[in-house]
Amino acid sequence: MARSHPPSRRMTPGWTPQFSSAQKVEVDIHHMTREQAKSHLERLLGRLDGNVREVTVIHGYTGGTVLRDMVRGGLKHPRIRAKVAGLNPGVTTLVLR
Repeated sequence: MARSHPPSRRMTPGWTPQFSSAQKVEVDIHHMTREQAKSHLERLLGRLDGNVREVTVIHGYTGGTVLRDMVRGGLKHPRIRAKVAGLNPGVTTLVLR
């Protein structure tokens, strides 16, 4: 069966994608502090290949909104073009330049 969307990679903390063909990546920041998560995401955005156009950030929501609020409001990076909140309140998608 053919895929109708670009390939994606799931990212765990500390993992950086090695494949330039991946246009989407996913990172889980559960169980990080606000400062750890922000630093991790900023480093990740700086290291991503230019072909990556979307980062799905799994921050959760049942344990509080600190990580969600940081991703949606406090996270700034030159590559971020837009932040999209989907139907799942524990996930935010970063659309990249």
